[in-house]
Parts: sequence; C-alpha cells; structure tokens
Amino acid sequence: MTAAEPNVSVPSPLLRAAARGELPAWTCVKPKRLAHMGRVAALLRAWAEQLRLSEAEADRWCAAGWLHDALRDADPEALRPLVPPAFRDLHPLLLHGPAAAEKLAGEADEEMLDAIRYHTLGCACFGRLGRALYLADFMEPGRTFDVAWTASLRARMPAEMHAVLRDVVEARVRHVEEGGAVHPLTLEFHRAVCGGAP
Repeated sequence: MTAAEPNVSVPSPLLRAAARGELPAWTCVKPKRLAHMGRVAALLRAWAEQLRLSEAEADRWCAAGWLHDALRDADPEALRPLVPPAFRDLHPLLLHGPAAAEKLAGEADEEMLDAIRYHTLGCACFGRLGRALYLADFMEPGRTFDVAWTASLRARMPAEMHAVLRDVVEARVRHVEEGGAVHPLTLEFHRAVCGGAP
C-alpha cells in the first residue's frame, strides 16, 4: 500500500467477486446497464494502474465501478424505503446510489460507500476513489453525448484528475441549472472543487 492509499481492511468476498465482475444476487440491472458498469470498472482499473496503486487498490476501484449502478434498474419506489431519511426525497433516478450503499454496508469501507452513495450528485466528502468514480461514470467510452469532448477528458486522465473534475462539475451543474434546481450536495461539491458559486 502506498502512502496515498486509504487504510482499508481485507476486502470482503463480495468485493473480491465484484472486482472480477461477479455481482451480488440483489443486483438489478439490464444488459445495457451491465455493459456500462463494465466500462466504468475497466476505466477505473486502468486509472488505478496508471497511478501505480497497489493491485488490491486497483481491485477496490474496479469493484466500485461494477457496484455503483447495481440497483439502477430496480423500481425506484421499492428503493425509497431502503435509503436513509436524508435521501428519501431524491428524484427517483437518483435513489440507486444510496440504496446500493445501504446494501453494501459492512462489506465496503466508508470511502467506497460514499463513492457509490453520491456518484450521481457528487459530494465534498469524496476521496480519490469517489472523484474517480464520478468521472468514470460520466465519461466512459460508451456514453453518446459530446463524444469528442469526453474522449479529450479521458485522454487527460488520471494525470490531470483535478482539472478534469473541475471541467466536468462545471458542465454538469450548468446542465442541471438549465432544467431546474441543483441539489444542495452538488452545489457543495461544486464549491469544494471549483470554489465559489456556479
């Protein structure tokens, strides 16, 4: 383990399996979503290796990629009672992160749980894994929006992670503002990454 890596215990069998792409029985995803999760996991593993993280840490990053959308295709109203009260008013499409984190409690460390819990909203609490997952989810190569821009962002990763994160957070906040109010956690994340109001 390098000095920059978190002090995490031996991974659970569930996390070791997830790092190999073997998902828990409670997973609820369609084939298209599963392919997305695989691309996110592959991107995270590649970045971890480029950062020269240990094999165990690369596995941990890969597991987070496989697990972040594990409940994305579940019925949102079935997920709502499973999440802590602070998340129950979220838009239905945002409940899968907090619900997956709840399912993974006791299996994953807090940094991984936060990465999965907040991967759609962003969070000022993110460690390096949370920031990497937020970016990989947004810019994995299967995404069809602004293909040239996202490819240019991937080309800058992971060496320019903070600068890329700033660009992505700015763009996502602007996009949300066009259609409505930005969630307070996202605004706090924006302030932490970019400084000041959007």
